[in-house]
Amino acid sequence: MSAKMVKWAGVGRNRTIEVFFQRPAFDVKAEKVAAQVLREIRRCGDAAVVRFVKKFDGVSLSASNLAVDKTILALARRKISKNFVLAIKEAHRRIALFAEAGLRKDWQIATPGGGAVGEKFVPMDRVGVYIPGGTAPLVSTALMTVTLAKTAGVKEIVACSPCTDGNQINNHLLYALDLAGATEVYRIGGIQAIGAMAYGTRSVRRVQKIVGPGGAFVTAAKRQVYGDVALDLVAGPSEIAVLADDGAKPEYIAADLLSQAEHGTGLEKSLLVTSSEKLAYAVRREIDKQAQLLQRADAVNKVIADGMLLVVVRNVSDGMALCNAFAPEHLELMVRHARKWVDKVRKAGAVFVGPWSPESVGDFVAGPSHVLPTGGAAAMFSGLTVDDFRRRTSVIACTKDDLKSVAPIIDAFGLMEGLDGHAKSALMRFSQS
Repeated sequence: MSAKMVKWAGVGRNRTIEVFFQRPAFDVKAEKVAAQVLREIRRCGDAAVVRFVKKFDGVSLSASNLAVDKTILALARRKISKNFVLAIKEAHRRIALFAEAGLRKDWQIATPGGGAVGEKFVPMDRVGVYIPGGTAPLVSTALMTVTLAKTAGVKEIVACSPCTDGNQINNHLLYALDLAGATEVYRIGGIQAIGAMAYGTRSVRRVQKIVGPGGAFVTAAKRQVYGDVALDLVAGPSEIAVLADDGAKPEYIAADLLSQAEHGTGLEKSLLVTSSEKLAYAVRREIDKQAQLLQRADAVNKVIADGMLLVVVRNVSDGMALCNAFAPEHLELMVRHARKWVDKVRKAGAVFVGPWSPESVGDFVAGPSHVLPTGGAAAMFSGLTVDDFRRRTSVIACTKDDLKSVAPIIDAFGLMEGLDGHAKSALMRFSQS
């Protein structure tokens, strides 16, 4: 089946586009299951975690071997190819460099009376990172999360990922976790991983914040533990939008649209918005051709049928408006003078500029974290950054002259809001002096 194609005139409603843009924030079934599992983990701790690992992952573990031994982490390096070690190291170097550059510095400004106000940034003490592993070992996600936490200065970095055959985690993933700076690794996936990190068990001490992507059940679990722990964002199935004009190469666009369709949930979204009807047809032909050559053709074909849309618009400006309305996780600009269009992007998790910036470079090696808002959440949230692993604290240091100059303002607000204690706490310092 070929991807759906529609035309949009820039005004009025289009039912096909509206339906495509709908991405439910949560799954009702997943919410119910998550609530039950989390309740049991809070009540029974390790026993519940072990039970649900067996139920959902088909793996028999005991509380004593939930954690990956340090020697196993050290041995993982020897079990992967030299070429991939080099790839992991280079990706890690670039991610760490970007994170270091993004660290906000403590700052202050002087007050009129000789005091100061400002902000300081302090790393969290203990954070949890979730690494999906259902359809593939997401080695890149380990780097895109743990590296940021390490760069931020977090001392204890807990990583959870489901194990597979032989009760083991993929060696490539273990090596990446160790290189990036994980201090504890657990063979726990899904809801049970989120519950263990959020509530704590005898084997897994609770964390202050949980980050990392996941499927519908992990997303539901993260939503429900918010408040017990802090969260990065609630991320769902991957998505991409490409804005293109008649100068773009259809084979590049088709490949990029398919790159997000292969994740395997079947709920991914791939959107092309173009000012060229000729290009849209060429892209559709390329999609049909390239899809059959991919290893995960079955998963990809499901997305082509249900989660892919090609929209022809009057001009690039209308196309940008449509992309902003979609608020995609990833937005590629395949248009002339692409850099000039970046300023027009209002809602996107990450922007990829020009024909030499495929979304895959962001997934693996560019530097910014690939943990990004999905489902339209880019209209409200930003992607994961190094400062998500730090606490921001305001610092206020007034002198006597500072307080004296603002005391009448404090008094006015105290009276207006009926909080006379607030006013007295400032004024009494002068009545007694």
